[in-house]
Amino acid sequence: MPRLRPKTTLNSSPLIGWRERVRLPELGIGPIEAKVDTGARTAALHAEDIRIEGNGRNRKVRFSVPINGRTHHCELPFKGEKKIKSTSGHSQMRVVVETDILIGEAQLRAQITLTDRTDMGVPMLLGRATVRAHFVVDPGKSYIVSRKKKKRP
Repeated sequence: MPRLRPKTTLNSSPLIGWRERVRLPELGIGPIEAKVDTGARTAALHAEDIRIEGNGRNRKVRFSVPINGRTHHCELPFKGEKKIKSTSGHSQMRVVVETDILIGEAQLRAQITLTDRTDMGVPMLLGRATVRAHFVVDPGKSYIVSRKKKKRP
């Protein structure tokens, strides 16, 4: 039976799982799997060939996002760089971009760092700054507002 509206909590924020499928409409990407991690502050997207071009306020970031055998060539305005400390304690400077993210029916604007997530299992991570004030996370469930893509036999 299809769910007509998302489950909500007492404060009326929609409930999402620790894993959801998301879309990045400005980049033509999605749905892709994302891990929702309230222990991380920012969002991160797997990207390769990251290049900052231009100068001053006209700086752009060009990068590639390989998803399911297809490479998306992307360009977004440069928003800055951020020093990120990984769970292993290593610090890394990352490029920051801003774009819309669709999670279920909700569309939100978020800053995303670009990094190599090859060994992370999923191409995107959504940190607490991204989901705060929009969702409540149920760490025991996956795909509450998005359906997992079914494998074809």
